[in-house]
Order: sequence, then structure tokens, then C-alpha cells
Amino acid sequence: MTEHVQVASSADGTKIVGRVRGQGPPLVLVHGGWGDGEVAYEALVPHLADGFTCYTPSTRGRGLSGDNSDHGVHRLVEDVVAFVETIGEPVCLVGWSGIEPPLGAAAQSRAVAAVAIFEGYVPTVADPDDLAALGAAIERTGAAAADGRLADAARAFAPYVISDVELAALDGDFFERWGRSIPAMLRYFQQNMSREGPRAYDADQMARISAPLLALWGTETTHRAFVSQSAQHLARHAADGHVRELAGVGHVAPLVAPEFLAKELASFFESVR
Repeated sequence: MTEHVQVASSADGTKIVGRVRGQGPPLVLVHGGWGDGEVAYEALVPHLADGFTCYTPSTRGRGLSGDNSDHGVHRLVEDVVAFVETIGEPVCLVGWSGIEPPLGAAAQSRAVAAVAIFEGYVPTVADPDDLAALGAAIERTGAAAADGRLADAARAFAPYVISDVELAALDGDFFERWGRSIPAMLRYFQQNMSREGPRAYDADQMARISAPLLALWGTETTHRAFVSQSAQHLARHAADGHVRELAGVGHVAPLVAPEFLAKELASFFESVR
């Protein structure tokens, strides 16, 4: 598959870079809190590239992109907006897991024609036990990262979002490749978990998204109530929101069930094109 890179300059000058592959209408796939544009969609893009030109940017501090000490969520939103708007035509947008950057971009940029969110986490609908488990996972991850053991840090975070069945299906070097994003993920959590002010998933912010929005979640996910309620929240508060339950897949379906997820995404984007 032929490819090239797309470079954008975020509002504060940080270079945001993503690979471009495929042919057809532009489809921008934004990684979540864990991962980067180099690894998050490597299995999914081949199943979409016959019908879409797929862009896989990394936000600051990840992948091919530049870095900056400011990892405030508003900066990550600016990263996605800048990248989307360099394409020069309406785009379809995909987010996965950590959803504020793509949601914020969908609310702010008229370039976003449709958005799909897979397994997004909305903290305000979570059970206290789910949030406590997330906090414990972040603490374990940070302890390993402080010793420079990034692959071990990735292993420490994995059980929160990946089931045992999915872990068994992942490549042998998964933790080494995904460990590269751990420092940026930890900076994101450190700078944003206690931040006050509006969040992209708040009802009034969601109402600003005029593009059709599809919230997807998998029945075999970890913390099933958390992600299902999050999907319902997103669909309910978007101006044109929809929700779909995907049977038999979990949180890392883009990696272990890419063909199945690609069909769902292509069907939605084609229906609203």
C-alpha cells in the first residue's frame, strides 16, 4: 500500500504528523489515551483503504509528531483540528477510547462531516469502582514508567481495558510498541484529571456537534456498564446521535477484529455521506 505523511502545525506551533494511505473520501482516525497513530490503527487501515483515504495522526508527544510540555486537553483538541483542516475537504472522523480530542474537534471544526466513537469513556457516567480501578491502573503504570520500564508500564495498564481473550490474540511485541506512548498518556492524565471547566463530553458541549455521530461499543469489553452507558450518553446528547452495540468484540477490536469493525464504520460513513 503506497503512503505518504501529512504535516500540520497546531495552534501553539507543535508539528502534528500522520501517515496517509488508501483512496476515496478522507477518513481521519485518532488514537485514544493509550497508543499513537503509528500503532493504533495498523490492523484496521488495510480494511478501509479501498474505500477511504485513511489518515492516522498522532497528537503531541507521540508517533511522528513533535512534542510540547503542554498536554492540556484543549491543546490535544487543537492538534486534531489543525490536522483535519489541512486536508482541505470534509472528513469523516474516528475516535477510540480517550475521546476528548476527536469530540472537541467535531464540535469546533466545520471540516468534520461525520464522527464515529468506538468504546469511548465518559467519566461522568462511571461507577465509582470503575474510576477507582482506572486510578489504580494509572498508578501502577506511572510507577513502572518512572523506572524507565515502558513495556512493563504498558503491561500494567492493559488489564483495565483488555480482556484475557484479547490479550492472547495480540502480537508478541505489543507492549514494546504501545509502551512508547506511555509518557504522553501519563502527562495527559496528570494535567487533565483534576482540571475544572467544560469537557468535550458534557451535554452542552456535545450539542455543538452538528455532524452525525455514531457511538459503538463491544459486548465483550472490560467495564461493560461503563462503556455502554458512555455510548448512550454520547448518542443522547449529540444533535444527530446514534448508538450501536457490537456483539462478540472488546476494547481492542481495531487490533484483533479489524475487518468486523471496518464494515461497521464504512456502513455508517457511507450512509451519511
